[in-house]
Amino acid sequence: FAGLADVSISEDIPVEGEITVPVGSHSPDEDYSTLDEPVRDTIMRDLKAVGKKFVHVMYPKKSSALLRDWDLWGPLVLCVSLALMLQGGSADSKEDGGPQFAEVFVIIWFGAVVITLNSKLLGGTISFFQSLCVLGYCVLPLTVAMLVCRLVLLAGSGTVSFIVRLIVVIAMFGWSTLASTAFLADSQPPNRKALVVYPIFLFYFVISWMILTFTPQ
Repeated sequence: FAGLADVSISEDIPVEGEITVPVGSHSPDEDYSTLDEPVRDTIMRDLKAVGKKFVHVMYPKKSSALLRDWDLWGPLVLCVSLALMLQGGSADSKEDGGPQFAEVFVIIWFGAVVITLNSKLLGGTISFFQSLCVLGYCVLPLTVAMLVCRLVLLAGSGTVSFIVRLIVVIAMFGWSTLASTAFLADSQPPNRKALVVYPIFLFYFVISWMILTFTPQ
């Protein structure tokens, strides 16, 4: 390397690029790690995130709130809760008045997967798990409808009871459909939105029908 000693850079040649290290340009969240975080803080943060998504579903509007930081904890809790409430009679009964737990669980998750695949095949820009997250969280109004129907059935199963349950189920069915389409509308091509909304309509209609026709033993 003896010849390198005579090589020099002229002062007239400008040096391109940023050679200084910026201080304080990173946000605190970029380097934040949960490895040293207490388990209690991690659980509370996740519960708050799930709660915020529930709020967005109950007050639906065009937003990417459910698409950012997606998770499947909320849909799993809603699916299990709805399946347990729809299970109906006791385990030793010969005729169960409601769908079995596994049936409800498979219908919800299989239906969400089919709708997601349909959306992707039609050119949707949303990811697979983001779509599952939205569809799962939007089951919340129907879960509330199931809870109300169970309470109404405690008072009796006459005509008045059926009318009340019908009104509640129809209202929550519309709520779930509108909430899911509000979150998924912008991720679909404008000329194919109807092809995406139709399976969503059928998906929540099947769940609503199971809730309306449920009769406990």
